[in-house]
Amino acid sequence: MHRHLVTTDAISAGRITLDRSEARHFATVLRLGAGDDVELFDGKGSTARFRIVASERSSMTLERQGDARLTPPPQCRLILGACISKGKRMDWTIEKAVELGAAEIIPIASRFSVVRVADDEAKRERWERIAIDAARQSSAAYLPEITEPMSFDDAMARIDDGDPGTAIFAGALQPDAIPLRDAIAARRALPCPVRRAAWLVGPEGDFSPEEYAEMRRRSFNFVSLGDTVLRTETAAIYGLCVLGAEYLVKSSGANS
Repeated sequence: MHRHLVTTDAISAGRITLDRSEARHFATVLRLGAGDDVELFDGKGSTARFRIVASERSSMTLERQGDARLTPPPQCRLILGACISKGKRMDWTIEKAVELGAAEIIPIASRFSVVRVADDEAKRERWERIAIDAARQSSAAYLPEITEPMSFDDAMARIDDGDPGTAIFAGALQPDAIPLRDAIAARRALPCPVRRAAWLVGPEGDFSPEEYAEMRRRSFNFVSLGDTVLRTETAAIYGLCVLGAEYLVKSSGANS
């Protein structure tokens, strides 16, 4: 079923009229018309099935079929702190992060970042469009918060909130880095449940010595992703998959 992002008020209203541009997209791109059903979602957990009841040249009217559904938010907030990569790699990273359930994406301009995005509103708007498309395609009920690009120091202050329920893991090319599964197992043994899980990945040139020192001062978990050196976008997805399996995926209770 086709999905479309609308406001919470639109879902609550029960009957909405799409403007000319939205109606044209439905009619000409999606080839939808009267009698077709679509799923509308607000990116904040609410979804509902709507039926197209009238289709005109410049508008389209939809009516809700049944009650709206509210998907409870995950018990753990998954955060990706990704140093900005070049080309379309950052776009790809954001798309996959949304599909994997990231609740917050923080683009970071670290010392060795090749790409500098300062006050680039167009770039941020592009990332938000990519996030919406990814949520639409993956049936995600929630849209992540994509922050403005931040300096390394500002990102550290945002991620490290001092809450014992926050677990922070950083992909690190350091001799004392341990396998990610071991770091998660060690965190699992602590009494406080994880309410925020942050995954940090450096740029193509890795974190600087000063940045590593700052992360050590904050007692971040330095983790290794194996014997090979992964591209920054690959490392981002690797970590989100593992952390998502630990903190987001509910157990079915079935015996394996």
